[in-house]
Amino acid sequence: MDAVATRETLLSFAEEGTTSMDSDPDVAETDLRDITVALNGDQEGYARLVRRHQETVSRWMWRFTRDRAILEELVQDVFVEAWASLSRFRGESAFRTWLFTIATRVGYKHWKKKAKEVAITTEMAGRWMIDSGEFTANPSEAAEVLYGLFSKLPPRDRLVLTLTYFEEMGTREIARMTGWARPMVKVQAYRARNKLRKLLQRAGYGREKHDGSADPNR
Repeated sequence: MDAVATRETLLSFAEEGTTSMDSDPDVAETDLRDITVALNGDQEGYARLVRRHQETVSRWMWRFTRDRAILEELVQDVFVEAWASLSRFRGESAFRTWLFTIATRVGYKHWKKKAKEVAITTEMAGRWMIDSGEFTANPSEAAEVLYGLFSKLPPRDRLVLTLTYFEEMGTREIARMTGWARPMVKVQAYRARNKLRKLLQRAGYGREKHDGSADPNR
């Protein structure tokens, strides 16, 4: 499979697999009603919120673990933290957006605590390495390489690369999801790319070249 065809195929796969941050206006309005009754003591109101968003949260947390038992625990942690923080929800964004911010931070804490390998999909691996010109092998081989190398990166580096290349988020959205300042996101992404490139080169892959992007510290 040539690199151009692979790239186009991977882009279409990634679009199908990405969890959208967009929220249906009708769902958002229903969420607000359920939040109001939940804060007034109606536990069923919060139960409806959980049922409505559990599947999408589960898909999101799949980014952070491929162990189903751990996945279930993380999803539960997300909704526990959301419940504990519900009184601080101001409605400045959709409940789903707010919930996914909590989910991202729960996933990040999991990476920090467990230091587990992050399972990289064939789509993400091929996309990053082919689009960046780092790797010309087929996506399956790219996935095998990144599967091992990602676990050697610190959790912050894993997170910024996942959100940048797999979720196609810009620095503003990553800053909101992580709580980092935008300049920090740029610096973290720059450093993470360089760390991953060096790991690839040590493993016998990639090219001996500098990052094409500008050094954010200049």
